[in-house]
Amino acid sequence: MTRLMWFRTDLRVLDNPALMHSRRDDDEATLAIYFVTEKQWQQHDLGDRRTNLMKQAACNLRESLDGLGIPLLILNKETFKDSSEALLEIMERFDISELNYNLEYEINERHRDIELGQWCKANDVQVNKFHDQCIVPPGDLKTQNDDPYRVYSPFRKAWLRLKKDYIEAPSAAPSQQDMRTISHDIRDYWAEKNWAPDFIHDALWDPAEDTAHEQLKEFLDKEGLQYHEQRDIPELDATSRLSFYLALGVLSPRQCIYTAWQPNGCLLSGGETGLDNWINELVWREFYRHLIVAYPELCKHRAFRPDYENIPWRDSAGDFERWCKGETGYPIVDAAMKQLLDQGWMHNRLRMVTAMFLTKHLLIDWHKGEKFFSEHLVDADLASNNGGWQWSASTGADGAPYFRIFNPVTQSERFDEQGHFIARYLPELNSLSPKARHFPDDKARKACAYPEAIVEHKAARQRALDTFKSMEN
Repeated sequence: MTRLMWFRTDLRVLDNPALMHSRRDDDEATLAIYFVTEKQWQQHDLGDRRTNLMKQAACNLRESLDGLGIPLLILNKETFKDSSEALLEIMERFDISELNYNLEYEINERHRDIELGQWCKANDVQVNKFHDQCIVPPGDLKTQNDDPYRVYSPFRKAWLRLKKDYIEAPSAAPSQQDMRTISHDIRDYWAEKNWAPDFIHDALWDPAEDTAHEQLKEFLDKEGLQYHEQRDIPELDATSRLSFYLALGVLSPRQCIYTAWQPNGCLLSGGETGLDNWINELVWREFYRHLIVAYPELCKHRAFRPDYENIPWRDSAGDFERWCKGETGYPIVDAAMKQLLDQGWMHNRLRMVTAMFLTKHLLIDWHKGEKFFSEHLVDADLASNNGGWQWSASTGADGAPYFRIFNPVTQSERFDEQGHFIARYLPELNSLSPKARHFPDDKARKACAYPEAIVEHKAARQRALDTFKSMEN
């Protein structure tokens, strides 16, 4: 009898509850499997850079598991349906007695797991499921009316009450397995069928588990205590950039929060302001995951607020293309979009600025921006990306009121005071004074060959206000 560990969005050996359960004793052999489903990933709007890094992370995981005597089979299947069929065939062929995995919360993944669970029940295969993407499992926090929380602040208070300033320590790597416990038939099949994914080493992103832990420690040792003061300044490398590792599951939320909780006086709130703020961002991430479970329509990209489902968005392919390319004529917006295209990542403050610019200044459907971000971000995941876009577009849970419209010039002056970030991604503006970089005049634009502003702020703001207000009638 053999146990099978199914890796999904949890490409790590440390603090992996499903993997630890698979290796809880040495009585049964443990095998591992991972599916590369590129067609499915493309249907879910994940871009080439992100999928390349996922394949690299899977190969890194295989090396780590080899050191533990746990063979990982990587199979290339186009879709979830194909991978489920392959999984059933393998479980039947090798008399798998137990299937272990960590839960994914998106609706397609949940439907896949339900169908698989029905087969396992009919075939006497025990299924063990674990939560590793949330400290508090979705559904465990309810209002006094037994409803899911729709607003972040009371969700956070309930989350803190439940945790009571205690975070369980992350688990270590599982014990090493004696390969002799695995039959020759299985070992031959794993060796024969194993697929070596083609990937390109990314110069900017290393999806290695050791690198993730080094980056976590370095952030908390250096920038963590000043996080509340520096987090909004894009010129500084003051954010953790750990969202990339969390999105791939190379790092767990518990590892992050526990590592911050220790130097924070073993407090989740009320300790060092910088660490409190960073922990708060991780709870935000958890909030969005609770939402897609409570409101699965979000996975279908429906507006959280039904009254804003039919906003008369502008259909301007030209304006959308200028936004995508970073050619709007608003330097902070353009520099942010250039950063996204160059790095596969964007500073969080600028994610809000660019998203609000598209949905409010250009009055273009947030779905288009959400899809573009997902295709280019290395840290894209549906819950956080959808939550952030609906916040900016004022259509979501705890969204910004429709009358809150960031002035991109004011945002630039406040958070990139000297225009250093702008100059880094728009070198044509280097010759301008720091003050002029925020919004060059006509003469400076011509001299720098920088485009005219795509829209005038005051007029665009009024258009957005009128449009959103009309939805209330």
